[in-house]
Amino acid sequence: MCSESVGFDALLQPDKFKAGRFCVMKQHGESLRVAEKVASLRLKTVLLVYHRDASRIALKWFLTISGYVVDSVCNGEEAIAVFDPVIHDMVVTDNVMPGMSAVEMAHIIKLRSPTTPVVMYTGKPPLDSSCLDLVVERSAHMLALKVEMDRILAEH
Repeated sequence: MCSESVGFDALLQPDKFKAGRFCVMKQHGESLRVAEKVASLRLKTVLLVYHRDASRIALKWFLTISGYVVDSVCNGEEAIAVFDPVIHDMVVTDNVMPGMSAVEMAHIIKLRSPTTPVVMYTGKPPLDSSCLDLVVERSAHMLALKVEMDRILAEH
């Protein structure tokens, strides 16, 4: 039986909590057993790909206060290098980037992890969006982006 006294702060300490496994924690001299179900409480992690610093910083801040863990990079090549389907629950990207296009990046990510949602938040939607799970035009408020991200993650 899991103890109800496990604090959320304790779950965020990697030396005390191993997601997806049973572990024993010492808290106030008391041994607590944490079950695999606790792993479902982990925050969703988003890989944010935006080349403009101001937009990337603003979106990272918004998504962080909305409850996501955010890793951010500034182009498609970096995104491909750091993307890990075990860590990243979703990719959010702009369309226009230097070097590799967002659509090319999305194709590569989908080849590596077909179930990872790729969402584009952009002022210039692509002509071919077949590899994207959703395109949200930047004229929409960031809150619309968050609502759609929550919906997509709930379905996966």
